[in-house]
Amino acid sequence: MENKIKIVFATGNKHKLQEINDISKGSGIEFILPPEEFDPTEDGTTFEQNSYIKAKEAARLSKTLSLADDSGLCVEALNGEPGIYSARYAPTPQARIDKLLSNLADSGNRRAKFVCAMTLVDESGNILTQQTGECHGQIAKKQSGTNGFGYDPVFLVDGYKGLTMADISEEQKNKISHRSNALNKIITYVQDNLK
Repeated sequence: MENKIKIVFATGNKHKLQEINDISKGSGIEFILPPEEFDPTEDGTTFEQNSYIKAKEAARLSKTLSLADDSGLCVEALNGEPGIYSARYAPTPQARIDKLLSNLADSGNRRAKFVCAMTLVDESGNILTQQTGECHGQIAKKQSGTNGFGYDPVFLVDGYKGLTMADISEEQKNKISHRSNALNKIITYVQDNLK
């Protein structure tokens, strides 16, 4: 049995950690939570900057290889909003969806994409690689589905006739999501360079 490479995944969100470990099954990498005091200030102006801030802080606390992601929803008709403010767009997940649907009420253009930027740093916080993944679709007029979290219930995935990200299974989602697109590039980098 080969030893797994352990990488700290800079999040306090256990659901997200589970998703990352599901996507990376069989890769020889295991992602673990950072120390409890992990609480970085995300004051970057891009997904890349915020993911680097989180990765660097996780590496500082754990003295271990660390990976962070920063992701969000970018809606064409709203000039890319909510973007890096996706998680802070309104106080609760439901309020965020309501605000989004209300802001898009009269728009004929409902094109949108989920974007995920990932940064892998070494034990000292130096960037080893940065990768981005995207998942394209449009915003539904009403919510559907119970899987997933965040904006998944109103994100109609391209190629999945009328199904939102929350309608499809975790397994399907892990094949097509912005996070899996970015993570698979990171995994390839780790396997090619750090094994």
